[in-house]
Amino acid sequence: MKKRESENINMNNNFQTLEKPPYLMIAVLFVGAFVAFLNNTLLNVALPTIMTDLGVTYSTVQWLATGYMLVSGVLIPASAFLITRFKTRPLFIFAMSIFVVGTIVAAIAPSFPVLLAGRMIQAVGSSVMAPILMNVMLISFPVEKRGAAMGMFGLVMIAAPAIGPTLSGWIVEHYEWRVLFEMIIPIAVLSLLFSIWKLENVLPNKKVTLDYFSLVLSTIGFGGILYGFSNAGNDGWTDPIVLTTIIVGVIGVTLFVLRQLKIDTPILSMEIFKSPLYALSAIISAVLSMAMMGGMILTPAYVQNVRGIEPFESGLMMLPGALVMAIMSPITGRLFDKVGPKLLAITGLTITAISTYFLHELDMDSTYLYIIMIYTIRMLGISMVMMPIMTNGLNSLPARLNPHGTASNNTIQQVAGSIGTALLVAIMNKRTTATGEDFAAQAQANITSPMSQEQMAAMKAQITQQALLDGIQYSFLIATGITIVALILSLFLKRSTSPDSKATSIDSKNNGTIEQANATLSK
Repeated sequence: MKKRESENINMNNNFQTLEKPPYLMIAVLFVGAFVAFLNNTLLNVALPTIMTDLGVTYSTVQWLATGYMLVSGVLIPASAFLITRFKTRPLFIFAMSIFVVGTIVAAIAPSFPVLLAGRMIQAVGSSVMAPILMNVMLISFPVEKRGAAMGMFGLVMIAAPAIGPTLSGWIVEHYEWRVLFEMIIPIAVLSLLFSIWKLENVLPNKKVTLDYFSLVLSTIGFGGILYGFSNAGNDGWTDPIVLTTIIVGVIGVTLFVLRQLKIDTPILSMEIFKSPLYALSAIISAVLSMAMMGGMILTPAYVQNVRGIEPFESGLMMLPGALVMAIMSPITGRLFDKVGPKLLAITGLTITAISTYFLHELDMDSTYLYIIMIYTIRMLGISMVMMPIMTNGLNSLPARLNPHGTASNNTIQQVAGSIGTALLVAIMNKRTTATGEDFAAQAQANITSPMSQEQMAAMKAQITQQALLDGIQYSFLIATGITIVALILSLFLKRSTSPDSKATSIDSKNNGTIEQANATLSK
């Protein structure tokens, strides 16, 4: 036990804030993280085109998104071990090299299995990039300046995935889907070359052993939960595969957590949750991710399936919200440094809850301007909350736990986003089915004269459209409730201070006392 405590003290001492932030190095990491985040959502709009081009079914082509998410979800918890064990420069170069190889394989893929393999290789590389960047940011800036720094990271984390669907829609409309990968290759290669030239080993390391059983439990647990919930929206909650994978996943995660509490060198340290402020920030982030990701699925469903707007045009309607989030993220970071997390979280979540409720009131006649305004205001609210909450939680941890804190944040957001999407889509489907049956029964009762096939088809289409609208409205109402839960939790927030700074001040006091005593004795 004493040995472990001494190791912790040494790691804390190694995790000193750098005298001068390595801005060029951070810029290189930013580019790598940007292409990784962009690549995550770039393919969603192109799936129908790829399905037709490669001659596969919709359930098969969905694996390009599901497989990528599964590999990322499984490997992100292990990023804490990788960052602690290996030096920054070779780890990032290896990750970016893997990402480049995967992108090239996907761009030249002659068949669907090769394309899927390329996507999964991409996911292996990209899963490490964001955690490396976050940890470099944490060690490059003192606690009182981290808000602005992490706000810049939020710009990449939020803007890239939000811009992805719009960019993808335009490319698919004018070019073939392979361009989605071909345009990423030169950017990724440039980032790789700059990383070989300019990257430094700034993060401290120690020799830790990998617990392979924990890795297996992590794979089964997080992989099962992500797969089960990602398919629940389409296949239903009663589907045997969905139920089995979710149950196995929950058991796997439970065993994974129990094992991390027992072993000396955990892959993902549970010690981070001993900090009340980190635990609270993790819960708020999870709840907000559920509402945010679900809302990002429901809005396009309304715009495209209810209103019949083309994918590219619907992407353009979402673009102002993405730009607002990108612009606000650095501003929010600076505000966080000045006023702390509580005021920002309460204001942001209030805006998010109100705008989500207004999305619940969308109807067949809502104007394009109204839809864009409400969606953009909602994105404004979310931009005021996500990064400040995350940064405040990380600030409450000792520096040696930074890799574990960032890995846990990313894992929680992935899992919560998947659960939120599945939950709200399932609620939407169930409500749509029930409403459709009611509308059909009412229409049948009101028919007083024979109808032609064209009239019947038109009435059926109108019922389907109205039922889907009702399902989306109801799901937005549930999303409003979820956001209010996060708002209530934010009332308990307070600004966190780094435990390392407290320890440093105590050490300096003790050193001062000892020096005084020595001076007295020498006299």
